[in-house]
Parts: sequence; structure tokens; C-alpha cells
Amino acid sequence: MIRVSVVGAKGRMGSHVVEAVNGAEDMQLAFALDAGDDLSVITPGNTDVAVEFTVPSATLDNVLALIAQGVDVVVGTTGWTDERLDQIGVALAGAPRANQAVFIAPNFAISAVLADHFAKLAAPYFESAEVVELHHPNKVDAPSGTALHTAQAIAQARRDAGLAPVPDNTQTDGGSRGQVVDGIHVHAVRLRGLNAHEEVLMGNAGEQLTIRADSFDRISFMPGVLLAVRKLAEGGHAGLTVGLDRFLDL
Repeated sequence: MIRVSVVGAKGRMGSHVVEAVNGAEDMQLAFALDAGDDLSVITPGNTDVAVEFTVPSATLDNVLALIAQGVDVVVGTTGWTDERLDQIGVALAGAPRANQAVFIAPNFAISAVLADHFAKLAAPYFESAEVVELHHPNKVDAPSGTALHTAQAIAQARRDAGLAPVPDNTQTDGGSRGQVVDGIHVHAVRLRGLNAHEEVLMGNAGEQLTIRADSFDRISFMPGVLLAVRKLAEGGHAGLTVGLDRFLDL
């Protein structure tokens, strides 16, 4: 049995993780902790993998604390920057266990991971590309980690193909053109009734490709979370891994 502790267990995502772990035949719940609880109770003696789903302002300290305690961590909280990821890498380099692992996923929905992968494959064939992400208004970060990851992947694929910058003759936009991520415009919509959605728009003269992924309920993320937990528990993934695509043989 894989012993799993959940940090952020009373949150919108964490509560679903607790339910998913309790429903998995190969897992058992060790601790379900939330804001204000003492993370030091989570140790390798009682936990094989910790799952961290909290808020961007708390996640870095939580993950660093769990690394220092020798625990492998699956992280679903978004808001990670290159600087923050570097801090995780440094912490892992000095971790108590040589094979310690941290996994961070911009998105755990299989549909979103595949959409990101398809966008990267398609990017070299189109002159223009933009990303639109749509979420519920309770989401605290914008644009989403998924959209940032998608834009970065598109930009890298375009660079590798030697493409020119995306054409855009806008003179003054007042911010309406969205955040520019590696040359790719990313737009964030916050609307009551939505859950988690992303559109990748690519265009050439006379044609357009739209890649869209929709998660209508948070249960759509649970298969990806459990997959990541199982991968870390089986070993062989020491260090920092980012993106569920790394576990899908894409």
C-alpha cells in the first residue's frame, strides 16, 4: 500500500484528492492536513508520497519543508516561476535522501496534457498562435500555470523550427492583448459557471486550427494525481520533474 498524506486537504482540490486516495485500492491515507496544521508530522516513516494542493503563497514553503523532512512530493498548486523551481532544485540537491523526488504538474487533466502536447507538435506549422484560458472566478492566479506552460512549449517549438515572431501590428492595446509569454499572447477569462478550460488558436493565411481542452469537474484531475503518486512511489524519478506528459510516454 502506498501511504499518502494530503496537504490542503480541506480545499477545493485537496478534498477531492483525499476522496480519491481513500477510493484507491493500492493507497491509504496517512494524514489529511490543512492551513495551520503541523507539517512536521509527515515523515518517511508514515508517508511514501505527500500531495500538496494549497495556494501559491504557501506552496513553496510547504514543499521545502517536506523535502527537508525526506518526503517525496506531488504538487498541484500553480504559480511556479523559474526562480521558485530553482529553489526546489537546490533543496533537492541537499535533501536527506539521495533519491528524493518532487513532481509538479501545471495540470493533472489528461485532456489538458494532451492538448499541450498537440499544440507543441502543431506550432511549427503555423504563423500565428495565441492561448486563451478560462476558469472560475475563485482561481487566484492568472494566467493559469497550464496556459503559461502551453505558451512556453509553443514558443520553444517555434524557436526550434526557426520561425519568425508571431505577427502583430497592434500599436496601443491598453493591456487587451493579454500577457506575452515568450512571444505568445495569453488571455485569461474568469467567469462564474466555468471550471478549467483552455483554447490554443493557431492560424495561417486562410486556415485556423483550434485545440481545446475542457475539465467540467475537478474529478477530471484525480486520475492524473494518482498516476503521479504511483510513479513517485515506484521510484526512479529522483529530482524535480515538471509536467504530467513525462509520465505518459508521449
